[in-house]
Amino acid sequence: MASTTEPTVLKKEEEEEDEKPLADDEDTGAQIAPIVQLQEIAVTTGEENEDIILDLKSKLYRFDKEANQWKERGVGTVKLLKHKETGKVRLVMRQNKTLKICANHLVLPTMTVQEHHGNEKSCVWHAADFADGELKEENFCIRFPSIENCKSFKDKIEEITESLAKGSGESEEGTTAANLIEKLTVEEKDTEEKIEAKEAPLSSDEKKEKSSDEK
Repeated sequence: MASTTEPTVLKKEEEEEDEKPLADDEDTGAQIAPIVQLQEIAVTTGEENEDIILDLKSKLYRFDKEANQWKERGVGTVKLLKHKETGKVRLVMRQNKTLKICANHLVLPTMTVQEHHGNEKSCVWHAADFADGELKEENFCIRFPSIENCKSFKDKIEEITESLAKGSGESEEGTTAANLIEKLTVEEKDTEEKIEAKEAPLSSDEKKEKSSDEK
């Protein structure tokens, strides 16, 4: 009498063979066309005409005046960028992965960076920020992984602001000097015209008028 268990065993073995994954180098011969054709798209960040002068990982906070507390703005990389043509420097910070802008403002001569409540890894400053698409006065606090990075950030900001203040002062002095020279030139010209008019010989008509006045 034939065993009734053989077909069941074979069927089970076949199912197990079907469930085994194909070897990496095994070619099934099937041709699968991609469902969607993707094209490379050039992404612009607006930083193409700027040179990076500082690039540090950090966490940024913004002071919420209504709640009267610091709120996290994002974790990412803070950069100081100098424009290749104008020479202007701006601070830009983007969040990791999403690259959403957390801070975006110019570094001005009046900008000051101070240590935050005795924490050597954090510092605070005030700026007119444009991260949200409109100019807003913001108080920022930034925290770095190390004291060295925080010091590098503060020192670089101070270096830039001092350079801007010096350049602004030289520009004002140059303008004042130019105005003074122009004023002196005008005064000298007026004096020369008066002297020339005094020394110029009288015409015949002017002589007749002068003699008639003397009589």
